[in-house]
Parts: sequence; structure tokens; C-alpha cells
Amino acid sequence: MHVLILGGTTEARVLAESLAGPAYPGLRVTSSLAGRVGAPRLPPGEVRVGGFGGPEGLALWLRDHTVDVLVDATHPFAGTMTSNAASAAAATGVPLLALRRPGWTPVAGDLWHETGSLEEAAGLLPSLGRRVFLTTGRLGLAAFADLDDLWFLVRSVDAPGAPAPARMEVLLDRGPFTLDGERELLRRHAVDVVVTKDSGGRATAPKLTAAREAGLPVIVVRRPRVPAGVPVVPDPAAAVDWLTERLRPLPRPDART
Repeated sequence: MHVLILGGTTEARVLAESLAGPAYPGLRVTSSLAGRVGAPRLPPGEVRVGGFGGPEGLALWLRDHTVDVLVDATHPFAGTMTSNAASAAAATGVPLLALRRPGWTPVAGDLWHETGSLEEAAGLLPSLGRRVFLTTGRLGLAAFADLDDLWFLVRSVDAPGAPAPARMEVLLDRGPFTLDGERELLRRHAVDVVVTKDSGGRATAPKLTAAREAGLPVIVVRRPRVPAGVPVVPDPAAAVDWLTERLRPLPRPDART
């Protein structure tokens, strides 16, 4: 049996760790990474890096490598890859599962402004603040490049390139982040508005709590939808359960005791 995991997330790595161990002998696990992040943490099992060449290229790879199940465990905002996975799965008949951490939900005291895109967020931003903590990733900075009157603190794993805001300080860092650290960051840089994508998960959620405590508005970009008809699970454990049923006679770990 061969499982291809479209990865790059913590959940994808945890899933690969669960499937590549001795509990599932004979199961071939391949993780595919986009290669956009320098020095990624590699999961166990086989690893490939780089794109497939669109949905047709992915479909060809599925056929050539006899993939039995495809798991889309990419970032919730990797919309192109998710669309390609759905198209390739439909073309080849390979079952597809989407692994998506749950999105964030506002609580009492949050001052959230939800938008459907980075461009919409950029249009709203000048009415909410002048000193921006921007945590949408280095690849989306072009949407904010024309906001010359605003100052940006940009946090990303790798250094961003152009186009980008003219008044910008870059903070290279990788989560998980602490609540105390996020409180201090907002205070030290006199941030008055936060912009983020609804990535979900706990690793980067403390900034939302820190913003709520400080009474700051937060622009939250909504995540794209998973294509219709694709089953979705919220965590690696649920993905293992789904795969165990799909890949029969793959044994459950407790069946080997």
C-alpha cells in the first residue's frame, strides 16, 4: 500500500510519523513538500520536494508510483495545491482525504474584522490602524505594498522579497509562540492592528489572545473551502482512523498486540 501525503504542516509530519513506524509494516509513505521554506523539518519515510506540474502532473505521479490514497495535509491557504489534488484524484480514481486543523473562532472581547482575501484586508487596514503586525506570510506582501502611510512588522519563517511595503521591519521566526512573547511584541512595537490568516491551530494562536487583551482590532482572512465531496478530518489521529478503514487489510496498531 502506498500513501502520498501532500505536506509541509505539523499535522502532515505527525501523520507521516504515525504511518511510517513499525505499527504499519509494508505501508509505503511518501511526503511531498513544496520547497518554499528553507531548511524544513523532514518527516520520516520517503520525501520529495517540488511541484508536480499542475493537476495533470500530479495525476501522472499518482499513476506512475501506484498511489493508493492521497492525503492533502497542506496549509489551509494552499488553495492551488488543494484544487490540484481534487482534480488529480478525480482523474485517477485515487481516494482523497483532506487533513485540516480547525479554524479559529472569535470569543467575547475579540475585535475581529473578517475578509475574504488579502486584497480586501489591505483595503480595510487604513481605517483600523497605522502600525500593523502582519502575519500572513512572506508570499502575500504584494497586497500591502502600496500602503505607504502605514508601518508594518512582518513575521515570517524566511525573508520576504519584493514587492513589499516600504515601511517594514522583518522578524524571522517560527512558531509555536508564547502568550508572554506576543504581549511583549505588541507592546514593544506599539502595534495598533493585527492582520492574520485563519490558519487555525495553537502554535500561532497566542497573538489573538494578546490582541484581545490589548483591545486591538484583528483582520482575519477567511480560509478557502475544501472542494465539494472531499472528506475532511481535523487531526492526524482522525486521518489514521480513516486510512485504516480505507486501506484494509492494513492492521490497526492494537490488533497486533
